[in-house]
Amino acid sequence: MKNSLVKYAVCGLLALAVAGAPTQMFGQEKKKDAPAPEKKEPAAGEKKKGSPPIRGKIGAVDKTAKTVTIGQTTIQITSETKIQKGGKEATLDDAAVGEDAMAMVNKSDDGKVTARRLQIGPRPEGEGKKGGKKKQKE
Repeated sequence: MKNSLVKYAVCGLLALAVAGAPTQMFGQEKKKDAPAPEKKEPAAGEKKKGSPPIRGKIGAVDKTAKTVTIGQTTIQITSETKIQKGGKEATLDDAAVGEDAMAMVNKSDDGKVTARRLQIGPRPEGEGKKGGKKKQKE
């Protein structure tokens, strides 16, 4: 009888240990995550991203200064600017006064507007309002 009582006691303690183990893990403190980094404003002269596109007619093209004026905005063209005309690669030489244009730009704190992308002429056929392809009806 004493032997079976010891067996029940050991089994009971073992069952409590197994049942209590997961609850101890939940009671432990979690390490605090590092605080999210604060959004930093770009330093003076750095480019700000996310400027809305500039659309309108080309008012002037200065090939020596590498600028294009769309509406009232003069836009600097750099070697990294991707220029397209009619859906194909183009150069600043292909731009003409009076053509429709759209420029994706970066604006800096000092007021400089630099083009990331310049699209000359009407939108290529098949492109929707947001630049995606239109779905064709079958």
